[in-house]
This record gives sequence, C-alpha cells and structure tokens, in this order.
Amino acid sequence: MDIDSKLDVPRQEVVDSASSSVVNEKTVDDALVFLRQHQDVETSGAQVPAYVRRLRRKVDLYVISFLTVCYTLNFLDKVLYNYANVMGISRSLHLTGNDFSNAASAFYIADTVAGVPNTFLLQLLPTGKWLSICLLCWGISTSCHAALQNYGGLLTVRVLSGLFESCVPSALMLLSSQYFTRREQATRFSVWYCGLGFGQILGGLISFAFQYVTGSFEGWRIMFLAVGLFTVLFSIAVFFLVPDTPMKAWFLTDEEKVILLQHVKANQTGIENARFQPKQLWEGVTDFQIWAIGATLLLQGTGGGVVTTYSSTLVASFGFTPKISALLLMPSGLVSIAAALVAGIGSRYYGHRWAFSLFVAAVGIAGAAMLAYIPHGNRAGLLASIYLVNSLTGAGPTEYQWVLGNTAGHNKRAFFSAMLNSAFSIGNLVGPQTFKASERPTYQTARVSLVGTWSASAGGILILVVYYVLVNRHRSRKAGPEAETNDTSDVEDSKAFAGLTDKQNPAFRYQY
Repeated sequence: MDIDSKLDVPRQEVVDSASSSVVNEKTVDDALVFLRQHQDVETSGAQVPAYVRRLRRKVDLYVISFLTVCYTLNFLDKVLYNYANVMGISRSLHLTGNDFSNAASAFYIADTVAGVPNTFLLQLLPTGKWLSICLLCWGISTSCHAALQNYGGLLTVRVLSGLFESCVPSALMLLSSQYFTRREQATRFSVWYCGLGFGQILGGLISFAFQYVTGSFEGWRIMFLAVGLFTVLFSIAVFFLVPDTPMKAWFLTDEEKVILLQHVKANQTGIENARFQPKQLWEGVTDFQIWAIGATLLLQGTGGGVVTTYSSTLVASFGFTPKISALLLMPSGLVSIAAALVAGIGSRYYGHRWAFSLFVAAVGIAGAAMLAYIPHGNRAGLLASIYLVNSLTGAGPTEYQWVLGNTAGHNKRAFFSAMLNSAFSIGNLVGPQTFKASERPTYQTARVSLVGTWSASAGGILILVVYYVLVNRHRSRKAGPEAETNDTSDVEDSKAFAGLTDKQNPAFRYQY
C-alpha cells in the first residue's frame, strides 16, 4: 500500500495537474475566495521584508498577546486547584481518601470527552467567537468554586470547568497557525504557551496573598471567585478583539490581509473552510501522525498531571509551610517559560524541532529521576528536582506546532487540534491517580511514574521524525524534488488554498 495515501481522492476533482488550478470549488479554502475578491489590491509591500516584519508585529500585538493571556488563565485554573489543597479545601469540604485526586481526574475526563464535540464546533463555528464563549462559561464555573460545600459540588464544578476549558488549547493552536509560516509558528506557539509559566508564577503569588485572608469566607474561595470574574471580563474582550481569521482581522487593511495570505500560502495548509468534509475527518483518524504524537502527549501528560495537581502538596511534604510552599513554586514558572522559549526560538532559527523537544524533555526527565530517588530528607535536592521537571513543558508547544504545521485541510486540522488536547488530558487524568493517600508524605508511586512515562515519551518523538523522513523520501522519489515548495512563495494561490490535505497534496513536505 502507498504509505503516503490512505484516501484515494480523484486528483482531477481537486487540482488540474497541468495548470494546478482548482476545479472543485466546494473544497477551496476561504482564503482563496478572499484573494479572488481582492485581485486588484496593491501588494507591492510584499517584496519589502520590513513591511512583512511590521505585519508580524501587528499580529503579535493584536492576536498572540491575547492568546497568551488566554493560556495563562487556562493554566491558572488548574494550578489554583493545586494550591487550594494546601489552603484547606479538603478540610472545608470534608474530603477523605482519594476524593481530591478523583475530583482532579474528573476535570480531565470532562476535558477528554469534550474533544469529540469540539472537533465539529471548531470546524463549524467562528474560532475566536467560540473561544470567547468557552472562556465566559469557564469563568463562571471557576467563580462557582467559591460556593462549594461538599464533595458532590466539587465534582460538578470540576467537570464543568473541564468541559469549557477543553476548547482553549485547540482554538489557540488553530488561531496562531493562520498568520505565520510554519517556521514562524514555532516561536508564536512557544510565546502563548509561556502562559503556563505565567500561570505558575501568578498562582504562587495569588495563593500566598489569599492565605492571609481570615474570616468565615475562606481565602481559597475568594481566590477562585476573583480569578473567575476576571476570566468573565476577559472573555468579552476576546469576543470583540480576537478575529476568527486573517480575512476578518479588524486591525489589518485589505492590502495587508492580501500580503499576509500571500506570505503564508507556502504552508499549503489552508486557513479556514467551514464546509464539513467527512473524508478529511476519516483521514485524520487513520493518519499515523495523530497516533504517534497522541501517545507522546499522553505519556507527557501523565507526568504533567502529577506536577500540575500535586506540586504544592509535594513541596509541603518536604517540610515547608503552605505560604512558603506557594512562594517556592514560583520559580517553576520561570523554568517553564525558559524551556518553551528555548525550544521555540531554537526550532525557529535552526529547525530540528525533534531535537529541541528531546533536549528540554531530557532535562525534565533528569529532574524526575532526582525527585524519585533523592532521599526524602534532602529538601534542597528535592526542591531543585521540582524546578527541573518543569522543563519538559517546553516540549509541548513545539510538538503542537510540529504536527499542526504538518497537517493541511481545515477539517483535519480542527480534528487534530482537538485530539492533541484530549491526548494530553487523558495523561493528566491518570497522573493524579498515582498519588495514593496511603503513601503520604513521600508519594513514591507518583514520583517513579514521572520517570517511566516521560522516558517513554521520548521514544514517540523519535518514531514520528523517522516517519516524516520516510514519507518525504517516498514523495521525492515519486514526484521529484521539484515538487518541494514548502519554504518558497512560488506556489500558486489556487494550489496553496485548494483545501487539500497533506495526504492529498503530492507537493507537500513534512517538516521536522
């Protein structure tokens, strides 16, 4: 069987091989429709590098900055639940045994289940608007934590939070991949993913501050209420200010929109096409890419669930007070930010995404080994290991961009973005379950699980890069090296925005 084609789409129905012009108008991307409607727009600025750099800066300001805040809030909710454990939520709600871990897993169960409807909703609805609606609902759910009285209520709000937050990473992936070439995307994914580190830092400060609150309305309740209300307000700004596509960007002129589309057409991945195409969905399900990277993210998420949900508990188990534990976790955010930027900037300028992903993962694995095997009385060594394990988070944005940049066709990309988030959520679902109440205070099972799952995830990265190399070589032998047009602007508009998937387009080359 041809390893490069799991779906046999008649080529004459999509692209005329002689002229590379689109014949099937129903499959074309909305970007091509926009370009046809603005054929007379002046585009001389496209030849000036400074002009294109100015466009990128505008997108960074009006889109990427908002996405960074979105992801900061997205992670802040998770880390607040982590801090709430040392602020007395278990005592206030009369939690026993593994109730806290089960509620943490309930969040990720809901997050995973929501991946299926999100595949269709991200395809059919305007991405920016759907993101803002999910932000609004999730902010309300976060605020409702302040009214909790028992374990049943906790389960309910954690499930609702998981359902609404599921959309956020997927929407950010789709939005940030529309405005930049595949190489430029690497740094942008890393920038908004730095929100994870910002969330860790802010979470420590917020937890420290609200631990000084006394009275009948406990500090952890006010903490959730304040963050939830801010999220609600921010969702309104997202609704009006974050465009769904470059064609709808309010901060760009028609000339700038055309030049931007001409700039990113070399990706051959398309921008948006709201028409549902079942063949693209089926191709996504049967694509080796999603299974390889999905397994990798699942394994990384398993360890990530340990750090996200229980890091404050681990630090407190080293003998620190809850207040000091909150402050001591703040440097973890700096490590997460540094790792994300190293992987993103490195792959932007030097390529080799797989190598930079493995590098930051290796540092995280080393930290996990220290955490698992350093004696419990060595507080300095254990604290250093908590910081180092956060390095692995830097692999996440690079891996997301790696696969999304290698996926063409809007239906397929929407499916991939939802499934990548679901795979990571499944891992985070399993992680908290490795914390057994009977193993207090060492939680040795959880510590050892970090080493095993993260080491196995490195193998997934290597398998994926081998797959890309083999497919590219197969395509070059079959079609000739002249078909490799990924990194040039010579590809025609009708071919770049034909709505083809990466499997259907013989000129497409995977980057690694």
